[in-house]
Amino acid sequence: MTAEPAAMTAEPAAVRPAPHRPLRVRPLPARMRPWLWALPPVGLLALFFLYPLALVVRQSFRPDTGGTSLAPYTEVLASESFREALWTTVWLALAATAGCVVLGFLLALVIAFVPFPGARTVSRFVDVFLSFPSFLITLALLFVYGTVGMANGAWTSVTGAAEGPFRFLATPWGVLLAEITYFTPFVMRPLLAAFAQLDTAQLEAASSLGARAPRIVRRIILPEALPSLAAGAGLVLVLCLNEFGIVLFTGAKGVTTLPALVYGKAILESDYPGACVVAVVNVLISVGLYGLYRVVSRRAGA
Repeated sequence: MTAEPAAMTAEPAAVRPAPHRPLRVRPLPARMRPWLWALPPVGLLALFFLYPLALVVRQSFRPDTGGTSLAPYTEVLASESFREALWTTVWLALAATAGCVVLGFLLALVIAFVPFPGARTVSRFVDVFLSFPSFLITLALLFVYGTVGMANGAWTSVTGAAEGPFRFLATPWGVLLAEITYFTPFVMRPLLAAFAQLDTAQLEAASSLGARAPRIVRRIILPEALPSLAAGAGLVLVLCLNEFGIVLFTGAKGVTTLPALVYGKAILESDYPGACVVAVVNVLISVGLYGLYRVVSRRAGA
């Protein structure tokens, strides 16, 4: 019997499985990575800020009678109370900003260039002062210049009068004084930072050539400080437009700003559409001024 061929008698070789190849995840394109990192903060911003703001805007178009219309805007913008609040807000903000710019520039000059004991301590106190709430400064002024404050108490003790003469805190001038007192350090802080980087060799050269202090300030210091001064002024202007605590705690009669009008319509009158209208107008003014400030500061090289 003939032997079968070896190819027919040999057992088939075991079939080996194909080697396992791990799946490769293609990385995101480089241009997509910044958007991926931006998603969490944008989501938080949309949840805690943009969504409530959208609700306010939506409520401003919904009168109490129902539906959606421009009636709340027509009613509020045509009211005398809104026009007075808008005018009071604007002139108080502009006057407070001007006062803060002048006072802050002078105080920053003294701290930075006039040697006196404790200058560094005062400079650090400016940083601490920025963390104080606005109502705390207002309460301090009330303790000093209020109707039953220390100044009026000292006056009645000396003269024997029934009342003291200091009653300006319940007027627009009291609000203006409180805002200037509170917001001046917001101008001083960027100015002190700018003065710290100023080349003192220019000041020494100008002084050796006979230039007096006012000319040195006008020709050397002020041009270098203009971007920082503009930054501080822009910040103070926006903050003053939205200030509510100072107006509330001074109790100034007849002084109604836009934030105070929002409070009055929402809490005292229960006019929520009207309050939302005033709030939207206030936000638009603040955002518009901030955009203008950015354009001016960019051109000034801030």
